[in-house]
Amino acid sequence: MTSPVPLPRVGLGGGPLGNYLLTISDAEAQAVMDTAWECGIRYYDTAPFYGLGLSERRMGRALRERPRSAFILSTKVGRLVRPGPGDNGGFAVLGDRHVEWDFSRDGVLRSVEESLDRLGLDHVDILFIHDPDRHWPQALDEAYPALAELRSQGVVHAIGVGMNQSPMLVDFVKLTDLDLLLAANQATLLRRTAFDELLPLCQDRGISVIAASLFHRGLLAAAEPPADAPAEVRTLAAACARHDVPLPAAALQFPLRHPAVHTVLVGAHAPAQVTANLQALDRPVPVALWDELG
Repeated sequence: MTSPVPLPRVGLGGGPLGNYLLTISDAEAQAVMDTAWECGIRYYDTAPFYGLGLSERRMGRALRERPRSAFILSTKVGRLVRPGPGDNGGFAVLGDRHVEWDFSRDGVLRSVEESLDRLGLDHVDILFIHDPDRHWPQALDEAYPALAELRSQGVVHAIGVGMNQSPMLVDFVKLTDLDLLLAANQATLLRRTAFDELLPLCQDRGISVIAASLFHRGLLAAAEPPADAPAEVRTLAAACARHDVPLPAAALQFPLRHPAVHTVLVGAHAPAQVTANLQALDRPVPVALWDELG
C-alpha cells in the first residue's frame, strides 16, 4: 500500500504558529507561511491543540488565497477546544480557552467541523488521531472507525495516527488500516525507538511515516548547542563538527535515511528559520558522518 496523498520531502509544522515555546504575532505567522510557500513548501500540518485553535486560524488565513489543489493540509482529532480557563497545553495564549479530550465518534466529527471553520477551508487532505496514549480503547473503537468512514466517503484522502511513542503506533499498524503515521520524538538523532520495530513494520506494510520533533525543543537546532546541553547532544555536535556538517542538517536528514520515512515536519517562528531549515535539508552529509553517528 502506498499513501493516497503524495507526500513531499518536507512539510511545515504548525506548532510554532500556535505560540509554542515563543509568542509570535499574526503578522510574523503570516510571514512564516508566505516564506514557506515562496520556498516551495506545499505540505502544512496543524492541530486544534496547537495554540488552542490559533495555529489553525493562522494557517488557514495564509492558505485561503492559495489554489486549494496546490497544497496538502493535515490536522488532527482527539482534543476539542472549549471556552473558559483550563488546560492550555503549555501554549502562550490567552487563558480564555482550554482543551478537552474526546476520541468518540461524535467528538471526531465535531472536531473536524470546528477545524474547517477555523481554517476557513472546505476540506483537509489528512486527518490524524492525536496523542491517544491514555485513551486507547476509545481511539481504537470510535475514533479510528470514524476516520475510516470519512476516508471511505471521500471527505479526507488519508488517515493516520500521530504520537510521541512507538509501542502504541505499532499496535495501531497491526490492528487498523492506516495510510500514514506521524512519529514525533522517536526517529531522531537523540531518540531512535522507532527504528527498532515501528519503521520496519511500516516499510513492510507500505505505510508512509512523517517524522517530527527532530530538534528536541531546540537542543539540536544550532550548530553549537548551549553550554548546559546534555552530554549526548555535545557528543553529536562534536561529531558533526569533525565532518564540517551543521548539527541541524544531520538532525533533519537523519530520519530520511530510513525508507519508511517519506517526510520530515519542521516548524518555524520566523521566516529566516524556514530558509535555514531548507538549507540544512540540502546540505551534503558524508557517509562517514552517518557511520560515526550510527
